[in-house]
Amino acid sequence: METIQNIRTIMQLTKENHFYDEYSQTIDTIYRLSYKQSHKLAILFPVTTCAFYFGVAAFVYLSTYLIDQGTSTFQQIFIVMNCIMFTCRISGRVLTSLPDYGKAIEAARNIFELLNRKQEIDNQSKDGEEIANFTGEIEFDGVYFAYPNRVKSIILRNFKLNIKSGQKIALVGTSGCGKSTTIQLLQRFYDASFGRILIDSKDIRDLNLQWYRSQIGIVSQEPTLFDMSIRENISYGDNNRKDIPLDEIIQVAKTANIHDFIQSLPQGYETNCGAKGTQLSGGQKQRIAIARALLRNPKILLLDEATSALDSESEKIVQEALDNAIQNRTSIIIAHRLSTIQNADLICVLHRGKIVESGTHEQLIALNGLYYQMVQH
Repeated sequence: METIQNIRTIMQLTKENHFYDEYSQTIDTIYRLSYKQSHKLAILFPVTTCAFYFGVAAFVYLSTYLIDQGTSTFQQIFIVMNCIMFTCRISGRVLTSLPDYGKAIEAARNIFELLNRKQEIDNQSKDGEEIANFTGEIEFDGVYFAYPNRVKSIILRNFKLNIKSGQKIALVGTSGCGKSTTIQLLQRFYDASFGRILIDSKDIRDLNLQWYRSQIGIVSQEPTLFDMSIRENISYGDNNRKDIPLDEIIQVAKTANIHDFIQSLPQGYETNCGAKGTQLSGGQKQRIAIARALLRNPKILLLDEATSALDSESEKIVQEALDNAIQNRTSIIIAHRLSTIQNADLICVLHRGKIVESGTHEQLIALNGLYYQMVQH
């Protein structure tokens, strides 16, 4: 499946033969195992059949002898013979089904293990508090974190950050320093190993998860669009309503600088985006993702490398849309291009899971530290 989904990349790398050979080898391995299994079944079936008929022959011989001796009647022999044949027929079916029975048991075990697995974070839970008069203030209070499959690799170390309501914070640093991890923790895809994340002074673990996530909008580097119309893709931003008025969709599209483009399409807002948005350019997908995020009118907006994959012309248009989107919202911006975050209220430089520098663009340049080196390079 992965090979088919990435066929253009494979063709570009001229790796068709490599993946063909890998696939052929996998198929060949499965074929050999199935071939051996078929041979075993092919031997088992005639053996059990022969045993059955030999048993019938022996029974007929013994029955004839008993009737001749007068110890049994024909009716008694007939009843016993039918019982034996029925039992043998059932036994034969069971024996030939034994390999499939083993596979079914293993498959069922895996399914029940998955169904019975206890989730550390219950996405469908209706428990938890909903904050009245939510403002969007955020605090990371001594957070430590390591991913479950890499517990020895600590990503965040005693991470502390206080973000006031409506403040625009930028996180910068080298790859692997923990920028995107903070975004994932804030959305509560994971829980902190130690420490707390507070929203309006409430631990996010005590909040109703569905309500809490509905207060957050996110625009990522590679936004996901569904194989449906532009209108439906934008409508997915608000999960609390089934039918979103077109006027509201148009309004957020205008804020995201995508309305004029949509209007220029023959089918307008009913234009299909294609699988994963393949009918649209990178900049167009980003602006639709921005409109989708804005539809829920979130108090918190997360921008994770939202312009890093765009060309300079598309970046300018998308950046204008982002500048409109972050107004009057608590915003966390992760950016590879430092030119896009110079107007942030606070820029935090991360290194090995900690904030090592923080301040405005001018303050950090004057500090002549790690941020200054990043700007120079």
